[in-house]
Order: sequence, then C-alpha cells, then structure tokens
Amino acid sequence: MPEILQELANVQMHAIQTSGNCIRNVTSDPLAGVAIDEIEDPRIWCELIRQWSTLHPEFSFLPRKFKFAVTGSSEDRVASQVHDIGLQLIRNEFSEIGFKVTVGGGLGRTPVIGKVINPFLTRLDLISYLEAILRVYNLHGRRDNLYKARIKILVNAIGIDQFRDQVDAEWQQISESDLKLDPLHIQQVADSFLTHEYRNLPAEDDTLKSQLYTNPIFSTWYRQNTRTHKIAGYRIVYLSLKDHGMAPGDISEHQLDTVADLADQYSLGEIRTTYSQNLILAQVEQSELFQLWQALHKLKLATPNIATVNDIICCPGFDFCALANATSIDVSEDIMRRFGKLDHGETYD
Repeated sequence: MPEILQELANVQMHAIQTSGNCIRNVTSDPLAGVAIDEIEDPRIWCELIRQWSTLHPEFSFLPRKFKFAVTGSSEDRVASQVHDIGLQLIRNEFSEIGFKVTVGGGLGRTPVIGKVINPFLTRLDLISYLEAILRVYNLHGRRDNLYKARIKILVNAIGIDQFRDQVDAEWQQISESDLKLDPLHIQQVADSFLTHEYRNLPAEDDTLKSQLYTNPIFSTWYRQNTRTHKIAGYRIVYLSLKDHGMAPGDISEHQLDTVADLADQYSLGEIRTTYSQNLILAQVEQSELFQLWQALHKLKLATPNIATVNDIICCPGFDFCALANATSIDVSEDIMRRFGKLDHGETYD
C-alpha cells in the first residue's frame, strides 16, 4: 500500500478522504468544459469545494460519509439529485449565475431524490452555505444507527422546511465571514482549467460525412458514443467499458495503456472517467474519428451502447466485495445479452 500511494503522489493523485465518515471526493459533469449546454464550467466549483473540504477539522468525523455533485448544464449528467448535496448552476431572471441547491438525495437501501433547500444561491456564498449545511448535519445526524446516519434520513425525519430553517440560522452567523469567496480567487481557479489550445477547424468534415455514409457500423458508433463539442471541429468520444463477456466498468492493463496512448494521439492527452463506469476522450478532432474508432474497435472499447439499457452500472457483488449480499456481474451480463440481441431482430423467451 505505501508503494501504491507513493506512485499516486508522483502523478499528483491521492487517496485522501476516499473512505471514512467525511466529505468524500466531489463529482463533476464528465463533459465539464466541453458541453454545449453548459452555463459555466462546474470544475471551478468542484475545485473550490475540494480546497475547502480537504482535511476540514470540523467535518472529519461526520455521522456518515458525505458526497457532493456539481453540474453546470441543463442536463444532469452527474446525478446530482441522488447526492447528499447537489449543485446545479443556473441563471436567475436577472441573468445572474448562481446555484440551485438540493440536499438529502441518495441511493442504497433508502433511495431518495434530493429536495431543493435553496432555489438560487449566489456564487460568492457557496462555501459558507455548504458549511452551514454540514454543521447542522454534524450536530443532528444520527450516530446510533449506521443505516440511518446519512443526511437524507435527517432531512426526511424533520422535513425540508425545518432543516432549511436550521441551516439559515447557522448561515446568518457565518455568511459574511472569511468563508465568503473572493472573485479574484474564483478567477484564478477558473484560469487553471484553460489548458487546451484548440485548432481552428471547420465545423463540418466532408471525409467524415463519406465515412458515416459508407460504413453503417461506424455510423452507429458515431451516433451512440459521441457527442457535440462546444468547439467547432471537435467531438466528445465515449469509450464503452460494457463489452459483452466483461464485468461492466472493468478495463485490462493492456487496454488502459493503449487508451493512454490514444489520448496522447487524439485527445490532447486527456482521459475522463464517468459515474456510469465508462471513459471519455473529450478533445477529438472530427477528421480523426474514424481512425480512433478503428483502434477502439480492436480494443473492444467501441460497443455502441452509451445511454442505452446495456450501459449498465454494476457493483462487484459477491465476486469481490465482502459487504455484498448478492451476485451482480452475472446478472448484468444476462441483461446485456438479452437486450443486445434486440438490435439484431432476435428475442429471448
């Protein structure tokens, strides 16, 4: 384990707060910074939350683990409503950008959709408001029962209105404190994500049009596994880790090494992960899509099933997890096999 942690540290990665009853890692939209429906890059706010929450002395022993999700788009690609706190960047009637804040979402044995606690929170007040929510949860969340310790249980027990009143009372004491964000610091964080120099490319590519017309397999993959990029001439590419015969979300050492090479060749050296257990190459020039698809097809990472019933999120189950109470990988494989046949006109009894 020390050797693994050292290897991670050498490439600026760590395992801090990936376990325990603390604020866990913050989840962002996998299309952050490149989505065409984006109001603002949510990675800025994820980084500000990370800076505030890492090794926070008051929230290192919460009643239970705590998770944030931030989206800057109209489409919720980060499942913010099933997180302890979900943040969606929105515009109000004055075209000001702020956050719609939901609280108390979750899955597990008690699935709950988060409730709106603040319909519009100004950007400079983000951290102080989050601090107020965490303080109320830390004080009143249950510690006597592991299964009733999440914030969703507290919110449902006392009701969102009473919970909001307690948060507002706490927030009044700290809203004008050092927790109020500095616009200059926000801009510095925003600038840190402007790392790519895009080429000036045409919006349409005639060669790509011909390839899509003459190759139906490539065309299906293009339609299902790629998305529009906000920069003309580029495309967002999903790498499906849901090939038949594999545990969903798994990737081999050979595949991973090759994907790293493909990222350098086709995606400005960038690979992204998604909560749906796939990978993304977010910076691909349209003229190189066919060559990339051929490489992914050889790697068995080009299954055209993104956002379909076969794009399954699967836990390890009995195969690898000591906490499991059922198998799951074989069930997911049965589902993929059954519905995969429908594309070819075949059915099961």
